[in-house]
Amino acid sequence: MKTLIVDDEFHVRDVIRHLGEWEKYGITDILEAWNGEDAKIIIERENPEIIFTDVKMPGMSGIEIIDWLDTISYPGKVVLITGYDDYSFMRKAIQCSSFDYLLKPIEPVAFNKTLEEAVQSWKNEEENRYYKETGVYEDVKRFRTNQVITEACAGGPFDKNEISVYLPPAEEYDLTLISFYNMQHSAPYIQLLADELAKRHLGFAFALQNDHSLCLVITVQGEWLPVEEWINYQFDIPIRLVSGPPLKSLEDIPKSFQSLQKAVENQNFRSLHRLNDLDDARRMQDMVSYVEMYYLEELSLEKLSNRFFLSREHISRKFKQETGMPLSKYIMKLRITQAKFWLCETDESIYSISLLLGYQDEKYFSKLFKKIVGMTPFVYRNDVKNLKISSQ
Repeated sequence: MKTLIVDDEFHVRDVIRHLGEWEKYGITDILEAWNGEDAKIIIERENPEIIFTDVKMPGMSGIEIIDWLDTISYPGKVVLITGYDDYSFMRKAIQCSSFDYLLKPIEPVAFNKTLEEAVQSWKNEEENRYYKETGVYEDVKRFRTNQVITEACAGGPFDKNEISVYLPPAEEYDLTLISFYNMQHSAPYIQLLADELAKRHLGFAFALQNDHSLCLVITVQGEWLPVEEWINYQFDIPIRLVSGPPLKSLEDIPKSFQSLQKAVENQNFRSLHRLNDLDDARRMQDMVSYVEMYYLEELSLEKLSNRFFLSREHISRKFKQETGMPLSKYIMKLRITQAKFWLCETDESIYSISLLLGYQDEKYFSKLFKKIVGMTPFVYRNDVKNLKISSQ
């Protein structure tokens, strides 16, 4: 990590350089600038994580440096150094989004405490940025929430605010416990339900980390029935569920959960069963017919899942059983068959045909066509034309 010290007085920079326990907090490079303009050049070149800057300097002040840093979305931490101990300055420092400020003369203990806090704050934010950029931020946040709900159900201390952020505001909530029997791969179903509840602003579904066969669902009071109907239509596996009396406060989750768990253990639950084989077969036939009608559009397991209220995993498995091939290959087969017809029966250009089939890249379409048919669309069209002429 790098730090930049900005002050027009050499002795102040020298004092800060010798006061800091740099190695202890992971600072390897200590940079210096005697005014704001030099600081800007160093910041753009070196990207220091921590900046200590005097407020009052010739030319560009410390406050102006922070204003400039805001325009470039600087992710580091800025600590202002000043000899002004008054309210107006502190208010200005807060308004300018500085991390903290230190008063002159600088005390070693206060300085290093501020340094430690600035470094830790930067590390925490950098970790969050990494999670967001790599796409795992939501997974980590969801894992933490499931951890909180698990601790609450076990009777341990918990912060209800970490749960309430996932719930729409309501005076009372319904608490429902879902049992997937001894199923060890319930996560996709729980996630599907959680996403649907969040989309409808009805509540949320929480996975219990100490028992992967259980899911705790919190919904706005009086809204459970449509949720249960959705589950009955959507889930392709049997489940057991039990609901309790309205929850007046999230602080009552431990007590309510214990009663729901006891009800499941005593067999006092309702069962929702999977589709019977006949209904399942009919739905798959409807799905295949739908694909055959709309194969020129963008189709995916996700889109079929939303339309036919079945999980993507179930559709993927059953579609292959029904057609003998995965969804993507079946769509490809239909498109190539249509391409053959247009090549033979129309004068549409190969480029136009590729666009009609949903392929923006003509070269990609030609390679795909050749891979399946054994020849390029151009050769195929000429061969068919020559065959027609010779047969006349």
